[in-house]
Amino acid sequence: MIPETCNAIYEFPTTEDEWNTIAADFETKCNFPNCVGAVDGKHVNILPPAGSGSYFYNYKGGHSLVLMAIVNANYEFIMVDFGVNGRIYDGGVIDHTTFYQKLKNGNLSLPPQRKPRGSKAIMPFVFIGDEAFSLRCDFLKPFGQKELNNDRNIFNYRLSRARCRVQNSFGILSARFRIFQGAISISLEGIENAVMAACVLHNYLRRKCGTANVPEDNVYSENIQDGTIDLGLESTGMTRLQRGYNRGSNNEAKQVRLLFTNYFCHEGALSWQDKMTQ
Repeated sequence: MIPETCNAIYEFPTTEDEWNTIAADFETKCNFPNCVGAVDGKHVNILPPAGSGSYFYNYKGGHSLVLMAIVNANYEFIMVDFGVNGRIYDGGVIDHTTFYQKLKNGNLSLPPQRKPRGSKAIMPFVFIGDEAFSLRCDFLKPFGQKELNNDRNIFNYRLSRARCRVQNSFGILSARFRIFQGAISISLEGIENAVMAACVLHNYLRRKCGTANVPEDNVYSENIQDGTIDLGLESTGMTRLQRGYNRGSNNEAKQVRLLFTNYFCHEGALSWQDKMTQ
């Protein structure tokens, strides 16, 4: 029997104050204002149950279930959703989550839009992800390669600095829990329980041990003197999700992204960002 998607939310924010706390951390640690979460997903490799055919077959030629997550600036999971079959591409997985349905329906209790520090423009609170997701007024993704200019390069750089929090979180998770290093060969129910337990334990260790359990060279870092970047620990054993088709966006969403771009290039500029984008 193929299980239903397993949705689990750990300490998922339910009030404006809780979202504001997450946003304050992203602004302090990543210089990205009004950000309430970084989103991404990974394939968790499995040995498929007998009779499942190609249901779990993914683009890499293996079998998997997808772990979709949102993290805060402290590398903690604030939402995990596990159980979509491996045939689904990145942007498609999020459509199956309770989180995304609530986001689209305006039921997440996000704070009203506000001016970031020093900004002249009012901007909404947003989630951030990669190119596979839909650009929305409340969900930002990078500019595509064909759209780039100097300002948009800077936006992509600033987005990447914050989005690496979710990449590093998957890296920490897979390095700490060895079940992610190969195909998990237990029952589907057991796989779900093991993956969810690992995510809960990851958060517990982040809270109790903090940086003592995660060396500095495991996470994103920059050398602003010579303009080099170390992306930090990325997941091993887990595969990145396949990029799907270019998901459309409306003009209002594009204008929101331009508001952030203008902020990053002017009143919110970092003194070293031009060097990093070169």
